[in-house]
Amino acid sequence: MKSYLGLGIAGNFANHLKQAGEAKDFLNIASDEEDAPKGIFPFYIPNNNGFLGRYCIDNTKLIIPKEYNVQAEPEMALECEMIYENYDDVKVLKNIVPKFFMAFNDASIRNNPNATKLSQKKNFSVASKGIGDKIPLKLFQSGGICDDYSITSFLIFDNKAHQYGNNTKLINYSYFNEKLLQWVVKKINTQADFSVLENLADIIKQSNYPKKLIIAVGATSYTPLGEERYLSEGDEICIVVYNHNEYTNEEIKKLLESGANSITNASIVRQKVLFG
Repeated sequence: MKSYLGLGIAGNFANHLKQAGEAKDFLNIASDEEDAPKGIFPFYIPNNNGFLGRYCIDNTKLIIPKEYNVQAEPEMALECEMIYENYDDVKVLKNIVPKFFMAFNDASIRNNPNATKLSQKKNFSVASKGIGDKIPLKLFQSGGICDDYSITSFLIFDNKAHQYGNNTKLINYSYFNEKLLQWVVKKINTQADFSVLENLADIIKQSNYPKKLIIAVGATSYTPLGEERYLSEGDEICIVVYNHNEYTNEEIKKLLESGANSITNASIVRQKVLFG
């Protein structure tokens, strides 16, 4: 996956930015409509010479800096093909085609006073992100497989799994399915370098027009524990996208407490937190 572009969506779930203390960062950024996501940020850019060129996905550990407060961000991600076209001698993104969906941890630094861009809070080590097993996706629209899936997350410490992010259906994202895909393509082609966001068309060009994309579609809301407690060495973060017709949230919790690393018809990110 080192040739894949890694992007994330900010503000695609009600209340998350406020809980994360980041709502103020977007006060000057206009939205397409009231519930629209705020923008897209890069967390990994192949062939980039800066910190964003550091491959940062690890599915067993999360390495966090001692000097900063870090929270996990439980999300669903999509693996997509990127399709381009030439327009007035300029190569632009025409479409993204989702092929798989999975659980994702978009862990983020919360207190870096020197960060002027959202991306500067995202790629902080070689194990800044986690991605679960891929679930094939034939139809990303209402009536498709994602209708049957929810996302939940737990923080394991003291030998118990504590609810970290609220258990919620995937369809509760503000933008989802076709509406989300259309918005992503528009933003990749038009988002300017402004405030905490970056010019995505320039990033695409500089990385030689990647053919594959991992896009994290937005962090869900926290429980009071998730909102108030920063990650510590020895914690274990577990994020699960699962078929809610086959499992309850409580059943997922018990499976994780028993040490499960895989569950049928589910995608799991399970990372041990380490200082680095």
